[in-house]
Amino acid sequence: MLDNAPRGTICIEDIEIGMVRSLRKVVTDRDIELFAEVSTDRNPVHLDDAYAQDTIFEGRISHGMLTAGLVSAVIGEQLPGHGTVYLGQNLKFLAPVRPGDMVLAEVEVINIDHSKRRVTLDTRCLVNNKKVLIGEAVVLAPSRKFD
Repeated sequence: MLDNAPRGTICIEDIEIGMVRSLRKVVTDRDIELFAEVSTDRNPVHLDDAYAQDTIFEGRISHGMLTAGLVSAVIGEQLPGHGTVYLGQNLKFLAPVRPGDMVLAEVEVINIDHSKRRVTLDTRCLVNNKKVLIGEAVVLAPSRKFD
C-alpha cells in the first residue's frame, strides 16, 4: 500500500477512541492585537484597558475565537494533523482568557466513523486547570488509502 499521508498526521486507520493531543500557549497583547487586525474585531473590551475596566470582565480579555483557534491548531497540526478537513465545531465559552494567561488546548477522540473517515473530538481549553472553553468538533481525517 502506498503511504500518501502528509507528515505530522495520524491517519484514520491509526486513530483510537481516547487519544488526546494538546498545546500550551501564553496569550500575549501582541496576539490580541494581531487577531483584532486579522479578524477586524476591534471591540474595545479586547484592546482598551480603560474601557474594559468598566465591563463585567473588569479588564481586557482575549477574543474568544483566538482561544478557539488554539483548538484548531491542535487538530490541524497534531490530531489528526496535516490534511484534516474541519466539518463542524460547537463552542461554549465558560470564562474569559486574559493577556498573559497560559492556555492549555486539548482535543480528545470520542467517536470514529471509519466508513466516512469522520472523527468526533471533545475540545477544551483550560487556564490554571479551569475550563474556559468546551465544545465538540467533527473532522474528516486523512487516510493512507486512496479514495
